[in-house]
This record gives sequence, structure tokens and C-alpha cells, in this order.
Amino acid sequence: MIVLVAAILIGIRLHRSPTAGDALKVALSQVGTTEDAAGGSKFNRWFMSSPFAKAGVARDGGSIGDYANASWCDMFVTWVGVQSGVKGIGGDAYTPAHAEWFKEQGRWGATPRPGAVVFFSWNGGGIEHVGLVIKDNHDGTIQTVEGNTDDAVRVRTRSKDDVVGYGYPEYSA
Repeated sequence: MIVLVAAILIGIRLHRSPTAGDALKVALSQVGTTEDAAGGSKFNRWFMSSPFAKAGVARDGGSIGDYANASWCDMFVTWVGVQSGVKGIGGDAYTPAHAEWFKEQGRWGATPRPGAVVFFSWNGGGIEHVGLVIKDNHDGTIQTVEGNTDDAVRVRTRSKDDVVGYGYPEYSA
């Protein structure tokens, strides 16, 4: 009986839900990854083979091939979620639709938390870019990890004035 209880406890630890730290570790491991000369990346190629691409084509039209050299910031976020096993991070290549998904799930807000999916708008336009919050700098800025920023995965410091909102994935505590 003691062996069974120990095995169950070990199994629970081995199969715990991922934390924000787990997702950020995966994201940060990709810093420096760049796109190819055509504007695609390993994240585009991965996304095209995922069910998320099929869902995007069903919703928006076009073809899966259209993702080959498309902007890949949200494909990067989706890849991070899948690679780290995060449930409730969503999956999209179109940032406005991804933000809407978080709103529909009731997991949308205005507080920057580590691991939150942050949606940006430059100059007051619609949502144009996405990344993951590393930390709130408590000076009007946040530190993020983002794909497709200057054609690579990079750590950035961004003004909160450019933030439309935050999506909160389902992380364990």
C-alpha cells in the first residue's frame, strides 16, 4: 500500500500542469531564433502542420500555404504553449482572433502577469502584435519575450501604453 501511495505521488509530480515559468523557459530558449530570407520561420512551418492552421483556414479562408511566410508572432506564442503543455493558451496566427478567444474564455484582463499573453497595438490601431510577459517592471513598462520582432525571437521592454490587454493561460500555481 505504501508503494502504491508513493507511486501515485510521484506520478502526480511528474504529470503536474505547467507553470508560467515552464512556458517562459521554453520561450526564452528560442531567443535568437531568426526567420529565413523569405520571411518564414520554424514556427511558421510547425504551425502549418498543426490543427490550428486548419482552423484558421476554415475561419478566414485562404490556404495553409498562406502561413508559410506570414507574420509569426502569434505562431510563436502558440508553439510555446504546445511545447510546454499549457492548456488554455489558445492557438492562432491572427492576433485579433486570439485576443477575442481569451475574452470569450473569460480570461482577459489588464494586469501584466508572468506568462500572460500580451496583445499590442501601435499608434492606437487594432491589435498588431503579441508576446509573453516575463515581468512587470513597475515603471510603466513590461519585459516580454516575442517572436517576429526584428525578424527574430527577442526579449523586449515595452511601454504599457501600447498594450491592449492580456490573455491568461491556464497555468498551475
